[in-house]
Amino acid sequence: MYAPERHQRILATARAHGRVDVAGLARELSVTPETVRRDLTALERRGVVRRVHGGAIPVERLGIEPAVADRETVAAGEKERIARAALDELPDGGSLILDAGTTTMRLAQLLPDDRELTVVTHSIPVAGALIERPNITLHLLGGMVRGRTLAAVGEWTRTQIAEVFADVAFMGTNGVTVERGMTTPDLAEAGVKRALIQAARRVVLLADHHKFGRENFARVGPLSDVDTVITDDGLDDELAAEVENAGPTVVIA
Repeated sequence: MYAPERHQRILATARAHGRVDVAGLARELSVTPETVRRDLTALERRGVVRRVHGGAIPVERLGIEPAVADRETVAAGEKERIARAALDELPDGGSLILDAGTTTMRLAQLLPDDRELTVVTHSIPVAGALIERPNITLHLLGGMVRGRTLAAVGEWTRTQIAEVFADVAFMGTNGVTVERGMTTPDLAEAGVKRALIQAARRVVLLADHHKFGRENFARVGPLSDVDTVITDDGLDDELAAEVENAGPTVVIA
C-alpha cells in the first residue's frame, strides 16, 4: 500500500471511530509503528488530524474546520451522487442560492446548459465555476472572505442577501443532528447560512452521511427550516426516519 492510500485509510478510520492509535494502525496496515507516526505527521500537516499521545484525533472532533482543499477528496463519490440527485430540485428556470461547500461546488459544476438560471452565491469557488456560463446570471455576494471556506461572511454579506428572494437554496453544513439541527464551526458563517435559508422559498440541504451525528460550535438552524435533505446510502435507516420526523423529506442518492 502506497503512502497516499495509507493516509486515506487512516483518515477514514479516524473519522469513523473518533480516533486512531499507532499500535492498532500498525497491525491493521502491516507496517511499522514508525511508518504510522510519519503518516500521522503528514496528515497533521494537512490539517485533517491532530496528534495526541499514542495516536491522533480527526479535527472535526476538536471543532477545527478543515480547509476546502482537504475536504474536496473526502466522500467524493457520495458528494457526486448527492449533487446529481440535487439536479432534480432545480427550477425549470428561475433563481437559486448556492451555499459554500464542496458538495454545492459539485452541483455548480453540474448545472445544465439548457435553461436560464440566476445564481446567488457567497462562495468564490462556486462563482469561479459559473462565471463563464452564458446561460447563468451570476450574483457574487461581497464581504470578508474566510480562508477556510473561501466564502464571504459578515454584516455586509447578510445585508446583500436581504435584498433577494430565490426559488430554492442549496445549503451545505458541517454537522447535522435531530436535536441541534445544522451546525458549523464559525459564528460568522452560521449567520450567513441563516440569512441564505431565509432568502429562499425552498431549502435543500446537501449532506453526506458523515455529517450526521456531528455537532459543531455555531448553530445554523433546526431541521424544520429545511424542505428536503439529500444524502447518500451510508445514512442509517433509523436516523433517516428521525430526520424525516423532524420535518424535511429525505432523499437517498
